[in-house]
Amino acid sequence: MSAPSPAESEPQATDHRAGFACFVGRPNAGKSTLTNALVGTKVAITSNRPQTTRHTVRGIVHRPNAQLVLVDTPGLHKPRTLLGERLNDVVRTTWAEVDVIGFCLPANEKLGPGDRFIAKELAGIKKTPKIAIVTKTDLVDSKQLAEQLIAIDQLGKELGFEWQEIVPVSAVGEKQVGLLADLIAPLLPKSPPLYPEGDLTDEPEQVMVAELIREAALEGVRDELPHSIAVVVEEMLPREDRPADKPLLDIHAFVYIERPSQKGIIIGPKGKRLKEVGMKSRKHIEALLGTPVFLDLHVKVAKDWQRDPKQLRKLGF
Repeated sequence: MSAPSPAESEPQATDHRAGFACFVGRPNAGKSTLTNALVGTKVAITSNRPQTTRHTVRGIVHRPNAQLVLVDTPGLHKPRTLLGERLNDVVRTTWAEVDVIGFCLPANEKLGPGDRFIAKELAGIKKTPKIAIVTKTDLVDSKQLAEQLIAIDQLGKELGFEWQEIVPVSAVGEKQVGLLADLIAPLLPKSPPLYPEGDLTDEPEQVMVAELIREAALEGVRDELPHSIAVVVEEMLPREDRPADKPLLDIHAFVYIERPSQKGIIIGPKGKRLKEVGMKSRKHIEALLGTPVFLDLHVKVAKDWQRDPKQLRKLGF
């Protein structure tokens, strides 16, 4: 995993640790929400639809003696499209490069074939410490939680490996999130910080802006549209002729869907839904960039883009 080399002027901190961790789990296991809770800001997009995270979004957690760089991978799943296969390759490559793997398992769902599929893959990665993270604990009572903890411990034993830790957390209720960071920190290699203090992610701003727009677009059409929305930010430019104390950033973006019939769903009657997407995402974008934004959104059809290698490349996959 590449990172900027530490500034040469910085003293070598002998007991400081820094490294990379990734959260894995089947789609919708709470990985992105946990990343956001740890970093304390919105870096990975969250949605109730499986397969929401398509980019490797890094969040950077600064602790007094450690710096934890979180890599948020797409959920590993049985692929049905070319996009699905590429996402699975991204996951496996990431696993081979990080210092710690956190396996997210929701407290409110019994272990299923998807969890076993991932655990089996994890069993093959011998050297990397593996932490089982039981997410969404705010949705269960203590009896259910205890049963889930026992089942997860048993799963490791069946597959012939020991979990480094099993940690119950609630990212929404902010329970044990700090403890999780404290447990991961000692497993990282000794190293000075890899990123400057204050950095929260090294994703290009344009990618993060596109993700925020896509999250807002998914929100209104969760049941009507299959998972077929991609967003490309064409340009981000400061508006000329603005006084220094009143800047404005012009953002031009395209929302791509797979079929003409989906266009009306995204735009909504009299453009109402697209307007809502713009308003919602603009609020998050302004918070992220710290500047007022003019957002220009257009909807385009990219026929069956999830199955077309040329379209996938064009849309950044």
